[in-house]
Amino acid sequence: MLERILKLREVENDSLFLWGSRQTGKSTLLKALFPKARLYDLLKTDVRMAFQLRPALLREECELLDEGELVVIDEVQKVPALLDEVHWLMENRGLRFILSGSSARKLRRSGANLLGGRALRFTLFPFVSAEIPDFDLSRALNNGMLPRHYLAADPSKRIQSYIGDYLQQEIVEEAIVRQLDAFTRFLQVAALSNTEIVNYTNIAQDCGVSAKTVKEYFTILEETMLGFYLPAYIKVIKRKLIQSPKFYYFDVAIPNHLLHRRTLQPGTDIYGHALEHFVVQELRAFVSYTFSTDKIMNYWRTLDNKYEVDVLICDALTNKVDVAIEVKSADHVVSSDTKGLKAFGEEHPETKLILLAMEERPRILNGIEVWPVVQFLQRLWGGKVFLRTEKDGGTGR
Repeated sequence: MLERILKLREVENDSLFLWGSRQTGKSTLLKALFPKARLYDLLKTDVRMAFQLRPALLREECELLDEGELVVIDEVQKVPALLDEVHWLMENRGLRFILSGSSARKLRRSGANLLGGRALRFTLFPFVSAEIPDFDLSRALNNGMLPRHYLAADPSKRIQSYIGDYLQQEIVEEAIVRQLDAFTRFLQVAALSNTEIVNYTNIAQDCGVSAKTVKEYFTILEETMLGFYLPAYIKVIKRKLIQSPKFYYFDVAIPNHLLHRRTLQPGTDIYGHALEHFVVQELRAFVSYTFSTDKIMNYWRTLDNKYEVDVLICDALTNKVDVAIEVKSADHVVSSDTKGLKAFGEEHPETKLILLAMEERPRILNGIEVWPVVQFLQRLWGGKVFLRTEKDGGTGR
């Protein structure tokens, strides 16, 4: 098994929720990190049915454990009633829990006990480049970064099965939507909007449903962890700014598959979109693993669409922008490629400006750092882009 960056060391003192999209490797990680923990796998039908019939069975079994022992419940969203028993065991028996799942939607919608802040929250993302020896950027853009997909010679059937399982297990079984055909069509149209600013009205017209329904569909993608929004940076200094969010599927291979893209070639528009998506995907994992809630991500675009920066990484409290990053798929960038970063730098002179491209070597252009994508990622995960403090805790969270 490849070693994952997320270590969950906080479980020594606290209970945890561990969320993550399907097949990110949550179960594998938990078994590797905590082989001696008491494990309940709710994907097993007999285990799940026993707890559905008698949630109190968990309390009866765990009351025999010593104070401070660790209990792992995998796919906890399948039996929300267990959380009341978990709460009691934490308070009265001093047990620690890791509660893992691929969606908090069912828990929230059922009114389940989310432990009132007594459990820290973590997310496991797909592979990141730093977890893969001999990382291959082309493979990542074409296969995606889910473990089973990245490692496959041809992941197309696995990705097709992944989306089919999502529709069946998350959408049909939970009766989340009434019209499955419309939602399936929406997944494809949303793929066309991947990395773009969301326009609910246009998407609704393409799907044949209302704009309100499209908003609900996007909420479903968020809550089931199939996609996420990148919010706009809205602090106006000089130029008026767009305030609508961008949308991304959680893994770069999902929109590729939905739009029947095969073998992305450098120099094409779709390669550029995939490269931007992949960088955002890596940065999202990095910020979560390294800074938890101390940093947030945004993008920046002026209202006249004249200037844009793909990603900003900001302090969550002060909104100060630490790093601004633009992604280009060109193998040689020119001065005009830096205009968005230059415009942003004029308003935020304290921000580090970085342009990522497919160039062979790093350089400085118009006062902006230009880095080859893979080399930048090595520096990012090596701690050379951000100066970490003891408070940040490194990337071993």
